[in-house]
Amino acid sequence: MHPSPTLSQHAMRHLPKPRLNRQDRRHTRELSMKFCSQCGHSVSQHIPQGDSRLRYVCDHCQTIHYQNPNIVAGCVPTWGTQVLLCRRAIEPRKGFWTLPAGFMENGETVEQAAQRETREEACAEVANLSIYTLIDVPHINQVHIFYRAELLNRDFAAGEESLEVRLFDEADIPWSELAFRTVSRTLECFFADRPGQVYPVRSEAVPPLAGLIKPQQ
Repeated sequence: MHPSPTLSQHAMRHLPKPRLNRQDRRHTRELSMKFCSQCGHSVSQHIPQGDSRLRYVCDHCQTIHYQNPNIVAGCVPTWGTQVLLCRRAIEPRKGFWTLPAGFMENGETVEQAAQRETREEACAEVANLSIYTLIDVPHINQVHIFYRAELLNRDFAAGEESLEVRLFDEADIPWSELAFRTVSRTLECFFADRPGQVYPVRSEAVPPLAGLIKPQQ
């Protein structure tokens, strides 16, 4: 009898060959699961006793693998009356504009995640963060959280996942080329609230983005 393959052997056998960005890796991991991260044996889907949802359960050690929504944290970085946007260098929505944001990592607060993502995508430092929008995106199992924040200076540049980074006046926001509905919704709220300088924390949900278009070159 041959010994069962180890977890690392299973993982290496099923690694995709192209280099994936952080979002691709996370989506790939969550859309399907073949092997148990505890013992390396195969998993199957069924409803565990006492549960009401399909879960991946190890056929060998009986570990139940729960898949829960991911938190995306980001900022609305401002300099005076202008807002900083990044043009994405990666899929999904490559070439479209977005607020700096990304998946929260283990061991950090949501605020720290928003600051880190702003640093990584726009090489920018922000301060005076104030939570602003909490937007549920149930069709992709995510929650997007944006903070209002102030740029410490104009020393910003395109990070590895950005093609370019620019400050925009409200009148120049490229609304038709924004990458995600959560971004456009956050900006809509921000500019609507700004005249009165009152920014209530907003919580809502958004449907899937329909009618995708290509960005201008």
